[in-house]
Amino acid sequence: MDNVYFLFSIIVMALFVFPMIIKYVKKKKRFNLMKRSGIRDIDRMKGYQFEVYLQVLFKEIGYRPIVTQKSGDYGADVVLKGKNKIVIQAKRYGYKHKVSMDAVREVLAAMFYYKADEAWVITNSFFTKQAATLAKACGVKLLNRYELKKFIVKINPTKQPKQFTRKGSEVN
Repeated sequence: MDNVYFLFSIIVMALFVFPMIIKYVKKKKRFNLMKRSGIRDIDRMKGYQFEVYLQVLFKEIGYRPIVTQKSGDYGADVVLKGKNKIVIQAKRYGYKHKVSMDAVREVLAAMFYYKADEAWVITNSFFTKQAATLAKACGVKLLNRYELKKFIVKINPTKQPKQFTRKGSEVN
């Protein structure tokens, strides 16, 4: 009978305790990633500051990035020149505001206007299902909040997002 109780308690631990431990470890990893990426600082940026920050990120990996003018940019906020020409639509939104398919349409138009090879939409938020569907059909690359954090940590830039949220930091 003691063996049955012992076996039962091991099964209970396996079913309830281990998943809680795994959940805690995953949550801790996400928190550390968020801390290293500076995503919370990005959340406090203005749209143009986010574009300038993306310019710095892509410069770190060897692109020649150009931030377009604030309005009348034909759908591209940043143009990357390197092996390929890439146009980027940058969407710095509130955490819970999803990016719609309008951003995908804009960057697709920009790809033709700037004669680019690729089109990307990068956000500190997430995308609607319609935006993801349209992007997949058109070959537009989407980087959401999680992918942006991983991208920043992988690059490990010398300038952190916090530097772009300071007063007067909109210009490189």
